[in-house]
Amino acid sequence: MIKTYIKKLSVLTVILITFGSCDLERLDSAQEAAEGGGTLDTFTAYTIDSTDPMGSNVFGRIVFWKTDLEQTLVQISMYNTIEDTFHPAVIIDGAVGVGTSVLTTLDDVDGTTGELTENKFFLITDTSFYDSLETLDAHVSIALSTDDDTVVAEGNIGANATPVDSN
Repeated sequence: MIKTYIKKLSVLTVILITFGSCDLERLDSAQEAAEGGGTLDTFTAYTIDSTDPMGSNVFGRIVFWKTDLEQTLVQISMYNTIEDTFHPAVIIDGAVGVGTSVLTTLDDVDGTTGELTENKFFLITDTSFYDSLETLDAHVSIALSTDDDTVVAEGNIGANATPVDSN
């Protein structure tokens, strides 16, 4: 009987210690940026218009963000993309309808989300890219799929277009 009493008392002690030691105090989240981090507040945005080859009406926006490290982050948001399809995105030399040489191959756009597949941003490490964006003679092109290079949306950037928004 004493063994049963000691066993029950031990179990009760363990339960009390376990639940009694839980910290129920709500902690506020840390709002400051980590060292080397920060917020992105310098950007330039351009429209990507539908080329409407099959009535798809795929359109969106490309935003170039300047980081504190003088790098450029590229963000693409597309609408009316095809679910479960990856749409290749590239920056091409020259204006829409003129250029053919690929300057930069970006990550594919996920048709389910309308955003880049690998990360939210594509990193351009060239430290002079963002500052030269205003004079860049180029456009962005979005293809139907990885198997079909039919262009479903494209838009001029840099010297070929007026930004829809910038800061």
